Amino acid sequence: MLAPRILKKLEEILGKERIIEDWEGRLTYSYDAQVEEAVPAAVVFPQSDEEIAQIMKLAYEEEFYVVPRGAGTGLSGGSVPLNNAIVMSFEKMNKILEINGEDLYAVAQPGVITLDFQNEVEKKGLFYPPDPASAKASTLGGNIAENAGGLRGFKYGVTRDYVLSLKAISPQGEQLKLGAKTIKSVSGYDLVGLFCGSEGTLGIVYESTLKLLPLPEAWSAMLLVFSTLDEAASAVSQIIAQGIVPSSLELMDNFTIKAVEDYKHLGLPRDAGAIVILEVDGYKESVEREMAKIEALLTKMKPKEVKKAKDQKERDDVWAGRRSALAALARISPTTLLEDVTVPRSRLSQMVHVIEDIAKRYNLRIGTFGHAGDGNLHPTFLTDWRNKDEWERVQMAIEELFTSAVELGGTLSGEHGIGLAKAPFLPREYNEATIEAMKSIKRALDPKGLLNPGKIFID
Repeated sequence: MLAPRILKKLEEILGKERIIEDWEGRLTYSYDAQVEEAVPAAVVFPQSDEEIAQIMKLAYEEEFYVVPRGAGTGLSGGSVPLNNAIVMSFEKMNKILEINGEDLYAVAQPGVITLDFQNEVEKKGLFYPPDPASAKASTLGGNIAENAGGLRGFKYGVTRDYVLSLKAISPQGEQLKLGAKTIKSVSGYDLVGLFCGSEGTLGIVYESTLKLLPLPEAWSAMLLVFSTLDEAASAVSQIIAQGIVPSSLELMDNFTIKAVEDYKHLGLPRDAGAIVILEVDGYKESVEREMAKIEALLTKMKPKEVKKAKDQKERDDVWAGRRSALAALARISPTTLLEDVTVPRSRLSQMVHVIEDIAKRYNLRIGTFGHAGDGNLHPTFLTDWRNKDEWERVQMAIEELFTSAVELGGTLSGEHGIGLAKAPFLPREYNEATIEAMKSIKRALDPKGLLNPGKIFID
């Protein structure tokens, strides 16, 4: 709990109705989608930048910690409130402030749900490509904090590629303007790029200007069934080698297929070694041309079965399985650990073999799915933390997984962030000088270390 004088000052800023002090209420904000660690000292719900600034000035004066939080859908402990921190929730800052079809941008507050935002801009014939699997629940602010990727990352990139400008509050309670609404802007340092993916450790974003595109006029989706995971990974490489850039290119192994089918009953082939789901979009002529190229490759890729969506319902059915992969796997065991490693696309088959080998050697259940088009895989460990022997094997396996990804020229995280869970492994990817450069930026912007303590770095 916070000192009574601090709570009193927070109540003066927000009113008592926008502060949670009771244990049960605070407990709800003690975890994200995967990591449960600590109960916050309080939860506050600002509704304006002025209120955020006042809270941060109070935090700077009284030296208490603040953890910004969207919907808590993160998977690395990024929004878990360590060190008796307060949680600053953006549930009440959830407005789309502007959709500009002439200049192709929209302005939104951080608490806007990603899918709601996508739907609103599509009503105006516009398109916001970032598409995390958590889009139904995750927020734009959380997407920016984690630089979220998603199913359309291969063709369209990640959240950072669509952030034109940000408005934020510094740890000292000062206003920050980052970037511009223009497509080009090289005035000073790229602070937008610095804040995207900073996991709420440098400042608190309260407004974002996001780039939009014209809505693609056509699409075509296809599901390819393969006998083995290796054949599926090879097919992905062949598609990319032909210069084809699907908007989405996803992969699911047999374990995940069975889990999804048990959960959703979509008619997925339970005997498949793996499936590849792809979609191309754009102008009708280009979609037809790209799909023709893919179909010409089928004799070389030799899938067991090909299912091409004929209408919107079949398209939705094709993607329903992939989007429910985590939920389906989570039903199998008491503890689910969804990991996030990314390797160069040319090393995808090698990474698949590494995961299969780790599962066998450590006698673990691992379901693998992910964004094969950009080399981003999500090996999902199904276990029970109460089984001490198995839990130890899981920890050793995860450590080997991360080490192998880096050795293959990859990275610890393609889209979930480092947060709390991966902080101990950061030195596997970066040397001491590089990590110290990152820490120096943190110290310069947040000298008292008040924002989201204990994340990214192990001191």
